Amino acid sequence: MKQTVVTLDMEGVLVPEIWIEFANKTGIEGLKRTTRDEPDYDVLMRYRLDLLNEHQLKLSDIQEVIGTLAPLPGAKEFLDELRTLSQVIILSDTFEQFAQPLMRQLNWPCLFCHRLVVEEDKIVNYQLRQPDQKRKAVAALKGLNYKVIAAGDSYNDTTMLGEADQGFLFKAPENVIAEFPQFPAETEYDQLLDRIKGEPG
Repeated sequence: MKQTVVTLDMEGVLVPEIWIEFANKTGIEGLKRTTRDEPDYDVLMRYRLDLLNEHQLKLSDIQEVIGTLAPLPGAKEFLDELRTLSQVIILSDTFEQFAQPLMRQLNWPCLFCHRLVVEEDKIVNYQLRQPDQKRKAVAALKGLNYKVIAAGDSYNDTTMLGEADQGFLFKAPENVIAEFPQFPAETEYDQLLDRIKGEPG
């Protein structure tokens, strides 16, 4: 019987979408565009960086908004129970400089993510830990003889879900659910927990 590792996306699954919250605060509609809308992550990030530059917004402006956010209702309880059943790794396309306040509220789960390049509080670029890091992390875990169960909500999660032994869409928008019918879709934490518990070891 293999040991199991559960890999989860962060934004939209455990915490609010940071860029959408920042868009709401600043009134910049273009920043509401996320990986739920744009499959190409580099295109999306270049677009975001251009908007930040255009509006002269700094890293500290984003961090100020992040400091007001809390995990989604029920997320901490879900994660606490899940971690009694299995090792859990958060695989996110967020950035170290964004994630810390939210990880603190979730009792510091293991997080693999990217890093922003910042000069004097200005975000000038971003560094991917590696392209397609979610899928590659799952493949590496499988190479260590783990069974991997994955859950996410966006286009950038679908290669992770496909690589996993079992993938679930969670709180995903209708366009993603329609495009990827091979992944069972759930909307509530207790449903997802039951699905994970029901997976054979």
